[in-house]
Amino acid sequence: MTTQCVRLLPVLCAVLLGACASAPPPPGTVVAPARFSQAVIAGVTTRAELLAALGNTKAIVFDSGYEAWLYLSPAGADRYTEFVVLVGPDGVVRKTRRRDP
Repeated sequence: MTTQCVRLLPVLCAVLLGACASAPPPPGTVVAPARFSQAVIAGVTTRAELLAALGNTKAIVFDSGYEAWLYLSPAGADRYTEFVVLVGPDGVVRKTRRRDP
């Protein structure tokens, strides 16, 4: 092993350990908390407006045509606030729910 490799080995180990220490966020698009209340109004906001404002995210589509969309907001210490949006079969947001960690 060369001297350069020996010097880089501790740096490489530190980078790899740092990557292991941080947990990945759960499924769902991460959005700043202030954008939730500004971007989504139940009974008014459409699916297209939701996509334009907050982006694509994890969604569950039910047989009834309703969809539940999940957005996340960092709450510190690898924790997230969940913001769930219920989109009706007509493409209009019906309900929203916020769940703090």
